[in-house]
Formats: sequence, structure tokens, C-alpha cells
Amino acid sequence: MSGISDRLEAISSMSLTELGAEWERLYKKPTPTLGTDLLSRSIAYRLQERQYGGLTATARRQIKRLAKQLGNGAEVSISPHGDLKPGTRLSRDWHGNTCHVLVMDEGFLFEDRRYRSLSQIANAITGTKWSGPRFFGLADRKGADRNPRQADAGV
Repeated sequence: MSGISDRLEAISSMSLTELGAEWERLYKKPTPTLGTDLLSRSIAYRLQERQYGGLTATARRQIKRLAKQLGNGAEVSISPHGDLKPGTRLSRDWHGNTCHVLVMDEGFLFEDRRYRSLSQIANAITGTKWSGPRFFGLADRKGADRNPRQADAGV
């Protein structure tokens, strides 16, 4: 069983004891007290994480922020692009050219090409690394979010 698909399939038929051994092999920690379903899902995640890579630093920060909000009893809402809704158009003037970006359900559309992040688009426009939200006026220098309604006005 060398392929990731074979290994993932094998997890579904493992006993709790086998899952515990696999957990300890992958995580290098004692097996937590979890049911077989959650334990097998955690193992499957770790295998895929090793094969394909884990969460981005941004995603990890967002998860920590959301967990803290939940722990404090705050209401939590999740949106893949912050407060940007699909159909929102972002504009930015750059060296005499006006750049338009369309927010999609999954990612962004710029010059008939899909991008996963605004930072990728800012890089494509400028040729240098930028914070995409800051480039499009959605965040200030300190990283605080600005009102996304301003994006429609091209701020």
C-alpha cells in the first residue's frame, strides 16, 4: 500500500487498536480518547497533509481566531473572502491602468483568469509581493479590515 488512495481506503477497515497505532506513528503522540470515526478522519487528514501539504499560515491564524471567538461565546460567521460577497467588483488604478477584479464563489477573476487570492492578483499586476487586501484598499497598513462596501467604489 504505497499510494495515498490505498492508505486512505485501508483506514476505513482498521480496528480501534490499529487506528491507535497509526495515530501514534503519524502524530508521535499518545492516542487521544476519540471514537473510531474522528480518529480515522484525523489520521486521513494527517496522511493527506503529508502528501499534499497542510493549511496555510493564514488559514491557521483564522482558525485560531475563530476558536478564540467561540471560546469567548462570541457569534462567529465564516466567509471565504472576509466580507466580500460573490459578484463584488474591486477596482484599483495602477500606473494609469484601471484593474478590475470580480469576487467569485471560489476565488477571484482578473483578466479572464481565476486566482485563489487577491495577493496573487496584486503580484500579477505589480510584479512584486503585496498584501492583496491592502493593495485593493480592503485593509490598512496595520492589517485592520476596512469596510468592504468601499471596494465597489474602487477605494
